[in-house]
Amino acid sequence: MKHLLLIIIIASIYSRGVSQESNKSDAATLLKELAENGCKCVDSIDTYNKSKDDVVKEMSKCINQQAGAFQMGSKLMKIDDLKENAEVINGKKQINISIDVNENSDEYKKYYFEVERCMMANCSSLKEKIANNEKQSAKSLSENKKAAEFYSKGLDETKKENYKKAVEYLEKAVKEDPEFAFAWDNLGVNYRRLNNFDKAIECYQKSLEIDPFGLMPLQNIAIAFQYKKEYSKAIEAYGRLAEIDKNNPEVYYGIGNVYATNLNDFEKGLDNMCKAYNMYVEQKSPYRADAEKMINTIFSEMKKQGKEEEFNKILKANHISSN
Repeated sequence: MKHLLLIIIIASIYSRGVSQESNKSDAATLLKELAENGCKCVDSIDTYNKSKDDVVKEMSKCINQQAGAFQMGSKLMKIDDLKENAEVINGKKQINISIDVNENSDEYKKYYFEVERCMMANCSSLKEKIANNEKQSAKSLSENKKAAEFYSKGLDETKKENYKKAVEYLEKAVKEDPEFAFAWDNLGVNYRRLNNFDKAIECYQKSLEIDPFGLMPLQNIAIAFQYKKEYSKAIEAYGRLAEIDKNNPEVYYGIGNVYATNLNDFEKGLDNMCKAYNMYVEQKSPYRADAEKMINTIFSEMKKQGKEEEFNKILKANHISSN
């Protein structure tokens, strides 16, 4: 199957001169516009009762749509730079531009990752939706109408960042139905945002008593322990998550973050972060950009310690290029 697209352009059509600075500015503007288009696509994704893997696949399609356009547009912006080496045919300069549209090629990935980074930095709904772990189980929701109503109001207040009000509604929801797992999950999230980590952990534990396989409370309880500076408990919590969801890159990202950020063990932090990075790439998750950023931060710290060689060894062991 061919993945190479060849564009032939007669150079005489394009007479305007474009500086390198102008090209960079145009490319940045194009990237911003395409990232905004991608964000609108993400906004339209319905996450209700979907696994994170399913949501990530839909997000990847949104990014792919914009990556191809960015690849094409970026290459066309460099036409004037290519004129000097253009082939002359029938008195006219002809420019051949090849575009590798194979999604697994290094060229395509370069443009895909640029769009992905821009969207991760500027599209709030991207992170909100990818963080959604609320795939239903038997006791996830409630048949109690009052509990469901309080839950809905709590979610509305959460979206408005009125966390205290959200807690009030969600407390009423779990009082009406003590086995309402999603209500306990979101109550924990709001307590955490109010820096009440003990209450957050209590809520997550309640949820896990109802549904021991709940991904949202398992992941969030680890984060709450990290905020409490109980780092060994945070790592243990990520370990429990791995037992249930062994292919979840959040396990390795979380452990890597604890080691690097909180324990200053950059070697263990890097090794785990590399594993998370590779999983994100394989799953086409936009969180790849966060892992990439953390790896760069770890590099800066290891460089200060004169451990660049060790850094490169760990990357090589995880089949990641340092270039």
